[in-house]
Amino acid sequence: MRGYLELLRPPNVVTAIADVLAGYAVAGRAEPWRLPWLIAASVCLYAGGVVLNDYFDRGVDTIERPERPIPSGRVSAPRAAVLGAVLLFAGIAAATAASRVSAGVALAIGTFVLLYDARAKRYAVAGPICMGVCRGLNLLLGVSADAAVLGTRWPIGLFSVVYIAAVTAVSRGEVHGGRSGVGTFALISLGLILAGLTAIAMNSTTGRLSALVLVAALAYRVLPPYWQVRKDPQPPVIRRAVKAGVLSLVLVDSVLGAAYAGPIYAAVILATGLVAGSLARLFSVT
Repeated sequence: MRGYLELLRPPNVVTAIADVLAGYAVAGRAEPWRLPWLIAASVCLYAGGVVLNDYFDRGVDTIERPERPIPSGRVSAPRAAVLGAVLLFAGIAAATAASRVSAGVALAIGTFVLLYDARAKRYAVAGPICMGVCRGLNLLLGVSADAAVLGTRWPIGLFSVVYIAAVTAVSRGEVHGGRSGVGTFALISLGLILAGLTAIAMNSTTGRLSALVLVAALAYRVLPPYWQVRKDPQPPVIRRAVKAGVLSLVLVDSVLGAAYAGPIYAAVILATGLVAGSLARLFSVT
């Protein structure tokens, strides 16, 4: 059972819930009956994606990370493949129960997940972009609660695209080390994210102050570790930065939640971050 839980990466899966909650706030919290289906879809899609990631990486992991569930023999490769596929299909089915539009977004997520796991992650540019698109679409899965809002506010997904692309680009150096130029790229990307979130916070009529405080918290959490990557792109430094980046995505979501739905709603999103942080003490996030 421990092997299967490690495959699922529980801390990361919890952060996916925060994406949907943030997107749902952007959608004006319309059609509340759809939210549980969208959360279930997000959890299944993310979990399926990380399981299949390890399935496709099993050859490399045998050399670089033999302690992982598949190369260590704790979970067989065929069972991992079946589990990942079932989770992806379950995610699309749950989204279909919410709406046809949500089903379309979920299908797009599943497509980009498979593209990343099977092919794109081998490339320095395509891999981070593809992973970023997956998380951007996950945010839009929440927005899809209201199809009309999705049609006008879809650019909000670019926050997750840029943020996760930056984190993923840095993560490529987790084993052998990276380059300071990648750290510089990540810092510039994070700076753009912080500037955009500040603009959204300033224009908020429901939670301006709380949104600005959360932007400051995000800056405090991510800028120092990625500055260290720029100065010293060694594997331990990179792993710490990636962990901070993954877990701090909940702060990006919380800013959106505060800006569109107020501080109490943002606190609910932050609670998912506390759960993810607790789980990160037990399971790897990379």
